[in-house]
Amino acid sequence: MPSVAVVTCLNIPEPDHDQELLLGALRDFGLRAELLAWDDPHGDPGAFDLCVLRSCWDYYRDPPAFLAFVADAAKRSRLWNPEAVVRWNVHKRYLGELENAGIPIIPTVWLDRGAEADLAEVMETHQWDDVVVKPAVSASSFRTERFRSDRLDNGQAFLDALLRDRDAMVQQYVTDATGQGERALVWIDGQLTHAVRKFPRFSGDGENVSTALPISEGERAIAEQTLSMIEDELLYARVDVMNGDDGHLLVSEFELMEPSLFLRQSPAALERFVAAVGRRASAPDCG
Repeated sequence: MPSVAVVTCLNIPEPDHDQELLLGALRDFGLRAELLAWDDPHGDPGAFDLCVLRSCWDYYRDPPAFLAFVADAAKRSRLWNPEAVVRWNVHKRYLGELENAGIPIIPTVWLDRGAEADLAEVMETHQWDDVVVKPAVSASSFRTERFRSDRLDNGQAFLDALLRDRDAMVQQYVTDATGQGERALVWIDGQLTHAVRKFPRFSGDGENVSTALPISEGERAIAEQTLSMIEDELLYARVDVMNGDDGHLLVSEFELMEPSLFLRQSPAALERFVAAVGRRASAPDCG
């Protein structure tokens, strides 16, 4: 019986609503599926035919240790998504590469750890009066806050604290004039399956999403353009988009290592994901 590790973490910062559903579906498919915490010193990725990164949502607390686990899992098992993809995706400077390739993103300024940055100057230069400040390596809205121009003192103090120990980014806070909000476009094994609407969240907020939604032609086009940036084979991906002030779509995230896939919202997506995992776990060679 092929074995699959659904990779999580010892102290998950928020519930994974897909976890038990996915484990049950993998077992029903005929796989030995178990949880494996990436930060468990006794965990052994080599004990599984396949390791699927799912809810490693505290990786940002120690990125080097997480990437060491990724390298070990890739060497001793079969890892999805592949190690090279994970390394590229772990730092949100990847958004700059998307922008350089002509893919529209949320307007962003990146700041290196230890830099001295004047938030008021950044906002004035870009004519922003409302921004989001967050780490460049982050998940689950860790240390993510919104600041308007009337809270510059608070925003500067927050940014200074971030830059003391990590890279940071300042993004324009985009108000979606269409009222559709941010949409997560889920892609599994070569196919866009469904979308959900995600509601804004900041540090300490829980996740709030809609039921499954259809994907519009415009969303499909920008998702496919974004996915074309990756030459490696993927098991899953998620492209998060929203409308800018001019109504055109912008990419806010391109998640390739551990995104929620909202499988509860789409039984068809769950079935496709499980079948894709089953094929990879049973393959004689990791490819």
